[in-house]
Amino acid sequence: MQLEKRKKFLLILLISASVLAISLTFYFYQVFFSPNTLVEFDQPYILKIPTNSVFKNVVDQLYDDKVINDALSFSFVSKVLDYQEAVKPGLYKIEPKMSNLDLVRMLRSGDQIPVKVTFNNIRTKEDLAEKITANLEVTKDQFLNLLQDSVYIRKFDFDEETVISMFIPNTYELWWNTSADGLFDRMYKEYQSFWTDERKQKAQALGLTQKEVSTLASIVQAESQKADERAKIAGVYLNRMKIGMALQADPTLVYATGDFTLKRILNIHKEIDSPYNTYKYTGLPPGPINLPDINSLNAVLNAEKHNYMYFCAKEDFSGYHAFAVTYNEHLANARRYQSALNAAKIY
Repeated sequence: MQLEKRKKFLLILLISASVLAISLTFYFYQVFFSPNTLVEFDQPYILKIPTNSVFKNVVDQLYDDKVINDALSFSFVSKVLDYQEAVKPGLYKIEPKMSNLDLVRMLRSGDQIPVKVTFNNIRTKEDLAEKITANLEVTKDQFLNLLQDSVYIRKFDFDEETVISMFIPNTYELWWNTSADGLFDRMYKEYQSFWTDERKQKAQALGLTQKEVSTLASIVQAESQKADERAKIAGVYLNRMKIGMALQADPTLVYATGDFTLKRILNIHKEIDSPYNTYKYTGLPPGPINLPDINSLNAVLNAEKHNYMYFCAKEDFSGYHAFAVTYNEHLANARRYQSALNAAKIY
C-alpha cells in the first residue's frame, strides 16, 4: 500500500514537472519568438537612439510609443542577450510583428539604416552647417564650430576662406549618429574622390589650383543659373586672368557687401575696400563666394576657348548673357540691359 502511494506521488510529481516544463518551454518560446512589435500596425517605426543613451531610454521610448506590447519580455530577452549593457546609438527601422529575439539582435548588432544628406544652394558657412546636419544627430552649432576653427581645418589643408570648397554638393548616405569630426572626415574623402587625376590635370593646364577652381566656379555659378552657358562665362574670366585684367565680377561685390538681396550693382559698391572686390583688385578673391556645384566646377575645368572678354545679362531677362569681344560691343549690350532695368523699375 505504501509502495502504491509512493508510485502515485512520483507519477503526480512527474506529470506536474512535465506540465511545468511544457508551460515554461511555451512561455520562453513566446517571450523569444512571438511578435511583440507594432502588432496592430502595418508601417515600420524609425527608432532614434541618441549617443550616450542607456537601456532604460530605449525601452521607455519603445513602450511609450507603443512599439512593443510587452516591455517586460523585451527587457528579459535583452538581459539574456547582454543588450542592456551594449546599447548602440543610431537610427533603426523596426518592422511590424518582429519578435523580441529579432529586435534585440538587430539593436545589439548596431544594424542601423543610413540617412541621406543633401546640400546645395549654399552661400555661407552657416548655410552649409544648417543643411548638412539637417538629417543628422550632430547639431548645426557643433558642426559650425569646426568650420570656423582655423586650427582644426588646417589639418585638411584649408583655411577660413577656402574651407567651404572642401564640400562637394551632392547626396550622400551617412549614419544618423555620425559625429561632427566624422562628417568632416567623410566630406574630405568625397572631396578627394571628386578630384581625380584627370580633373587635377585639367586644373593644372589652366594654371589653377583645386581651391582656385572652386573659387572661380563659385563666381561663374553666381553669374548664371543657366548651366549650358557657364563654360563660356568661365572662358571669359580665364581670358581676363591671362592678361592681368580685373575680373570685375558683380557677384563678388554682393558677397563683399554681405547683402544678398542686392539686385543692381552701383558705382558706390565698386569702391568697397574688400579682397572680394574684383573691380578694385585683380585676380581671384581669397575663396569661394558660394559653394559651387559639380556642374560649375566642371564648367571651369572644361571652359570654352574663345575671344570673348565681356558679357552682360540680356535685356529680355531670360537669364542668358550677351557676350562681346570688344569694350564698345559690351557697352552697347550693357546699355540695352540698363534700359530694360530702368523700364522694369529695378534700381
